[in-house]
Amino acid sequence: MHMTNKQSATLLEQLNRIISEGRNPRTMDIDVLPTIEILEKINQEDAGVAEAVRKTIPHIAKAVDAIVPRIQAGGRLIYMGAGTSGRLGILDAVECRPTFSVPESMVIGLIAGGERAIKNAVEGAEDDTAMGVQDLKDLNFTANDVLVGLSASGRTPYVIEGMEYANSLQAITVAVTCNPDSPMMHCAAIGICAVVGAECITGSTRMKSGTAQKLILNMLSTASMIRLGKTYENLMVDVNATNQKLKARATRIVMQATDCSGEEAASALLAANNRAKLAILMILTGQSASEAEAQLASSGGFLRRAVQSQS
Repeated sequence: MHMTNKQSATLLEQLNRIISEGRNPRTMDIDVLPTIEILEKINQEDAGVAEAVRKTIPHIAKAVDAIVPRIQAGGRLIYMGAGTSGRLGILDAVECRPTFSVPESMVIGLIAGGERAIKNAVEGAEDDTAMGVQDLKDLNFTANDVLVGLSASGRTPYVIEGMEYANSLQAITVAVTCNPDSPMMHCAAIGICAVVGAECITGSTRMKSGTAQKLILNMLSTASMIRLGKTYENLMVDVNATNQKLKARATRIVMQATDCSGEEAASALLAANNRAKLAILMILTGQSASEAEAQLASSGGFLRRAVQSQS
């Protein structure tokens, strides 16, 4: 996509104001350091990321409290980003499926440039505003869905246009960025901004900014799934046992939740069609699979609630 001299000057001016694009005075000598000192510098910079994220917790909580009722009502959680941010959104969306046994349509990741952009840089994709809207239309995006825009700079045109479209439908929009007072923060209903500062390597926002976004996405999806009843205590009882490792993990989860033997856990899982949550309820209450399934349904899928109703 060809830029005019005026557009180029405007972009340079914007980058000069973006915190994550600034030069880090603590790493100016990183190119002459021995390997171990390079790694120490990177680690020292990374150490501040969790604290930057901690300061955003009230805003993350607001987003979770918006996501949960919309998913309960049949809506979806949709991440949208370009480059590193888009890939992180796809990663979180994909990993929700086996971890919490949710359908692939519940949490979705969109990246500027489409599937090809997951592995390759797609020239001009992040500036394609029309595609930002089209990608949402292709998903039949509605006011029941929640759109989480991801961008370290907070200025990605593809994401901003998508958020503006979502706003026009009166959907909830969330911005996840590392730069305050950015366009995305202004167009989002809920703004989450982890100010991690300048990167070790100037402008390499796959580093601290990417780590901050990954932590925030972990919190958004995990807290939402907990609130949706996908855990019992701190066990992921809705794990989808689709391979040998996950089947072994499901057995272990049943054993941990009930203090039963491996044989009892395996037997209950067999009767429960490999559903750990159902197997746990059967063991804890002595119910049959059909009785436990009905009890679980009447408890809205919340295992703790189902167990307590039988005690």
